[in-house]
Amino acid sequence: MGTGGDGEKSAPALPLEALLALGLDQRTAENALVNSKVTANLAAVIAEAGIKECDKSVGNLLYAVATKYPTNALVHRPVLIKYVLSTKIKNPAQLDGALSFLSNTGPDSLDVKKFEEACGVGHNAVPAGVVVSIEEIKSTVTDVLEENMEAIKEQRYHINVGTLCGQVRKRHPWGDAKAIKEEIDNRLAEILGPKTEADNIKPVKKKKEKPAKVEEKKDAVATSAPPSEEELNPYTIFPQPEENFKVHTEIFFSSGNIWRAHNTKEILEKHLKATGGKVMTRFPPEPNGYLHIGHAKAMFIDFGLAKERNGHCYLRFDDTNPEAEKKEYIDHIQEIVHWMGWEPYKVTYTSDYFQALYEHAIELIRKGLAYVDHQTAEEIKEYRDKKMNSPWRDRPIEESLKLFEDMRRGLIAEGAATLRMKQDMQNENKNMSDLIAYRIKFTPHPHAGDKWCIYPSYDYAHCMVDSLENITHSLCTLEFDIRRPSYYWLLVALGLYQPYVWEYSRLNISNTVMSKRKLNRLVTEKWVDGWDDPRLLTLAGLRRRGVSSTAINSFIRGIGITRSDNSLIRVDRLEYHIREELNKTAPRTMVVLRPLKVVITNLEEGKVLDLDGKMWPDASDTDASSHYKVPFSRTVYIEKTDFRLKDSKDYYGLAPGKSVMLRYAFPIKCTDVIYGDSPDDIVEIRAEYDPLKTSKLKGVLHWVAEPTPGVEPLKVEVRLFEKLFMSENPAELEDWLGDLNPNSKEVIKDAYAVPSLATAVLGDKFQFERLGYFAVDTDSTPEKLVFNRTVTLRDSFGKSGPK
Repeated sequence: MGTGGDGEKSAPALPLEALLALGLDQRTAENALVNSKVTANLAAVIAEAGIKECDKSVGNLLYAVATKYPTNALVHRPVLIKYVLSTKIKNPAQLDGALSFLSNTGPDSLDVKKFEEACGVGHNAVPAGVVVSIEEIKSTVTDVLEENMEAIKEQRYHINVGTLCGQVRKRHPWGDAKAIKEEIDNRLAEILGPKTEADNIKPVKKKKEKPAKVEEKKDAVATSAPPSEEELNPYTIFPQPEENFKVHTEIFFSSGNIWRAHNTKEILEKHLKATGGKVMTRFPPEPNGYLHIGHAKAMFIDFGLAKERNGHCYLRFDDTNPEAEKKEYIDHIQEIVHWMGWEPYKVTYTSDYFQALYEHAIELIRKGLAYVDHQTAEEIKEYRDKKMNSPWRDRPIEESLKLFEDMRRGLIAEGAATLRMKQDMQNENKNMSDLIAYRIKFTPHPHAGDKWCIYPSYDYAHCMVDSLENITHSLCTLEFDIRRPSYYWLLVALGLYQPYVWEYSRLNISNTVMSKRKLNRLVTEKWVDGWDDPRLLTLAGLRRRGVSSTAINSFIRGIGITRSDNSLIRVDRLEYHIREELNKTAPRTMVVLRPLKVVITNLEEGKVLDLDGKMWPDASDTDASSHYKVPFSRTVYIEKTDFRLKDSKDYYGLAPGKSVMLRYAFPIKCTDVIYGDSPDDIVEIRAEYDPLKTSKLKGVLHWVAEPTPGVEPLKVEVRLFEKLFMSENPAELEDWLGDLNPNSKEVIKDAYAVPSLATAVLGDKFQFERLGYFAVDTDSTPEKLVFNRTVTLRDSFGKSGPK
């Protein structure tokens, strides 16, 4: 059908008797009939062969042709069938050679001489094809066994017979594999005699000796398996542009027709000339919301493949719905793509191609492959469910052309007509049920203005713009897999260049929702504080929380590019990559969230000691740039959770009569507790410090002191975030909003910080010692800094204890 698609009419359903007449065994024949694709291919092969019965050897080869034949070379299948029927090709080895040659040839013209050489039908050979006699096989087996006699006598019946067969086949590629195996087995029995008990014992694999204990760690590193090629480069799974001549997909019709979509040599050459053979991809978001972490995976694949192959990636706005698009979203998407580290080749819009799409729609109508329909949305659904054609499906072409022009001119009311593709209403795949190509909307377009009042659908525009932009790899998530036949149906129908389509698994992360509809509800109904709420996994939310694009891309690379669907990635895995980066890039500092006053009674009034705090754990004591000043005065503050009235063996905080170490300072010992109005209201701790540091203590606490006597420490606001939803997979719940975590956000208005934090600015990130990683928030003012907790030091969700 059309340029770039092989059309084929399949025969009626095959009876079991027809397959048995080919010499197939009962089980093979019954299994074939269960698979509709195999049945269709077998029916086509039998029709091309023009036979009703044959001997078993020929029948088995024809069955192999039906199940193994490369779909990009269907034009040559009748030729191969003639060689099988004439017994020029008479064994599986010859057939495999022929199939390999035809796969590489594709739809191009067949070089008969090279084809015959590839499958062992030499011009000087007997007409029945290459014949390797039993005598020749016996002679070669004798030679091979003599060459391997030492190993045979040592290993006896444990010798690898497959390796011996391979050595014979290498000298006689067209020899009968079964005959070769039987001859080797017979000769081994003659040489070795009957099997002994030892021959029947399965050999035990030798265990590798464990390295000496002292070298254990070193050896483990040295002998660890190297990363696979795909781990080093996840893009190796994708073909090169010049390989895009094979069949992309088979489009099965309810009538029995099969379209096999592929690029002709001429179309592919024209495409390669236009692109210079470069990889061309596209990242095509709809400008109807903010991007989330799932889009980060799409960017990693689309932009990443183009970058790895030295190609180009378009940023294309899929703006076919003028009612949903906003300039706010367009600006955000462009900005966030750059933040993620990607540079688009060009920024384009589907609306840039509205005129070309309109002209192709007219061409489709003229070919009898589209029609103007007047069914309502409810009627269309009903007819699809019942697999019934629309009453207007077979209206005259001229009538559809005139009505489509009336639609374009705004002469038909919105909702009163659509343009539908004439695909296959009886198809089992609903995405072939005459999809809508154009609908009427009297809404000005944000990019195209008021020129159009008819707008193309995604299903109509997406594949065509891919083709018009010469995209080499059209990459999308797995839910679009079922739309692939429709994608190629349109390109084949119009004779357009066909990109290579590949679907990958969606990114599903626990304890959140990723659907734009659900995210939009969370934002518009004010369940969260906007699209950049740090609890959301929107890219804006993650950035505001303090997550870098480097950590996000590292996480995406870590999960890989796979087609395994329905896998839920735990959010802990993302947090691991965030911690890994922040551990290397975030300087340490000290903040006390819920301050408890401690008065150091043996430090004289008014005295302040300037101590050095380390920004990095391994900082040298002589490197001043890696330290910050920490004032130590008579009044310090520790966390309320770091003090208990009752001590215990597993508790490392402060308690009456107990000593702890203050980080970068001195040991202190609790000498008294000052209560408020109730025994539970502890307002102050009295303690003594050990200036000589003679105590050896396990507990080390973070703290903040008055910078000068009577002056309150620097006050900052700290926001603590937990998972937004309590369930791992809230999206599958009917009442998903009821699963929102009521404790997903806690605001601490008056935390105390060391003085050096006063100079922090937006973009700065820190590790608050013992508390987690934090980033300066956009709500910060010159009067008061606001910090968001990016991630805890370890996963503490659902566990009791201090946050």
